[in-house]
Amino acid sequence: NLWKAELRFCISGQYPLVQNVTVTEGGTANLTCRVEYNDNTSLQWSNPAQQTLFFGDKKALRDNRIELIHASFSELTISISDVTLTDEGMYTCSLFTMPVRTAKAYLTVLGVPEKPEIDGLTKPALEGDQITLTCITQGSKPAADLRWFRNEKEVKGAKEVNASGKTFTVRSSLQLRVDRNDDGVAYTCRVDHVALTQSPQQATEVLEVHYAPRVEINPSHAVPQEGQFLKLECMSKGNPSPDPVLWTKDGGQLPDLDRMIVEGRELTFISLNKTDNGTYRCEASNHLGTSSAEYVLYVYDPNAMGQHGTDHALIGGVVAVVVFVTLCLIIVLGRYLARHKGTYLTNEAKGADDAPDADTAIINAEGNHAHAEEKKEYFI
Repeated sequence: NLWKAELRFCISGQYPLVQNVTVTEGGTANLTCRVEYNDNTSLQWSNPAQQTLFFGDKKALRDNRIELIHASFSELTISISDVTLTDEGMYTCSLFTMPVRTAKAYLTVLGVPEKPEIDGLTKPALEGDQITLTCITQGSKPAADLRWFRNEKEVKGAKEVNASGKTFTVRSSLQLRVDRNDDGVAYTCRVDHVALTQSPQQATEVLEVHYAPRVEINPSHAVPQEGQFLKLECMSKGNPSPDPVLWTKDGGQLPDLDRMIVEGRELTFISLNKTDNGTYRCEASNHLGTSSAEYVLYVYDPNAMGQHGTDHALIGGVVAVVVFVTLCLIIVLGRYLARHKGTYLTNEAKGADDAPDADTAIINAEGNHAHAEEKKEYFI
């Protein structure tokens, strides 16, 4: 009879059905137990400590976080709000048949990582310094992942994970040798974790790097001429900014401040003349160093430049004519030689042509040499 009862339970599907649940710390977990076919047998939920939470619709444990959602002979659903890491574990749904049938559901609680913090940043850093940025986040479960970004480009750091109770503390270090190109660059530490469904947690620090200035001079005209306006701009880049800059001419002070205007980084000539020729120097300094650049100014005579242009054109024309005439002569001479090209024969070997054998040919040839004065040449 007992065997028949077991068979009837199996056929009727009188088994509790549950599912594992994952919830973020501080969230709400719903635990549902269902039975497809039930002959009015009560359902019960108990916690990992085997304490009864609900027996049917009757609450058994005094915990304001635990509430009844739905209770019937085919389903028992309860909720646990403000879930903590201590709520994690195996929960049991029991169907009080003979024998009692149970199903177990595991409640996983995700620890939310705290917002990361970046340590080790020296403000300001000096060009050439070696610094180590350390990003730290606590409270994650499972351990969070930390990623570094230089502006928008990801860079690799050294990760370290330490357990702290049920949660983890994660660190990531990034070593840098800073230079002037790092000034104003944003370094971001981003936390990736399964509990962060909306957006990742992140922290950003902007580097400030101090460095000695570098200087170059940019003229407004490539070929300055008499009477022209000319501006020399001293492009100095340094941090702190090297202001003001110092202009000198040929190692001394500027000679004519009536025609030369110094405004900020710019040296302006109202109207150039030959007396402005010389070497102009721009010097910029900050507490890290001094840098300078020089510009050699030569003022051209616009009239002379036009005459030189005419002379160059005339010389170019003469050269072209000479080359053309030379090519024509080469072509004519080549054609003349091609028409008069040929071969010539002498009478020296005439006897050899008429001789019946080699000996006679030699004798005839010697005879011809005896009459060498009669030798004549013919062009064919």
